[in-house]
Amino acid sequence: MPEKASSRTPSTPAPSRRSTPAATRARAARRIQVRRSGVHGRGVFALQDIAEGETVIEYVGEVISWDEAMDRHPHDPADPNHTFYFSLEDGTVIDAKHGGNSSRWINHACAPNCHADEEGGRVFIRALRNIHAGEELSYDYGLVIDERYTPKLKAEYPCWCGAPDCRGTLLAPKRGKPVRPKSEVRR
Repeated sequence: MPEKASSRTPSTPAPSRRSTPAATRARAARRIQVRRSGVHGRGVFALQDIAEGETVIEYVGEVISWDEAMDRHPHDPADPNHTFYFSLEDGTVIDAKHGGNSSRWINHACAPNCHADEEGGRVFIRALRNIHAGEELSYDYGLVIDERYTPKLKAEYPCWCGAPDCRGTLLAPKRGKPVRPKSEVRR
């Protein structure tokens, strides 16, 4: 039987392996799974080993202005500080409640195994270290709020990660000032 003629000539480059949203979703669907988390609500778990530096999934959703995000807030009146917003460098916001994927269920941790990397208005969740199959994925939300961090405000954004150096809050440290780990907070 004759071989199929190739549409590529020796000078034609191979198709690009550039990461498209559809390709990222398809790869992620085979490597991760959303299920109940011991940390908080739902979580995302590795179904297979993931190497350090690998892109796990893209954080996707509807890109909106902060004004629109404030109009939509809260997503859940019973839990007003829980949203699926991801703030972008250009001042817009990804609202993963609308058009989002499994990435919206990745929980916060003070000692995370992933990090969020923004590139050209897109956010990719990448492995900070080798992640084993069965392990829950996490990244440091590092929430930024302009008001003074009071014990009451920190309590509105509690962290349940359980890391030895847990800050006790999802809030990012203020201007280089570390938030004391939960183990150092007096009760």
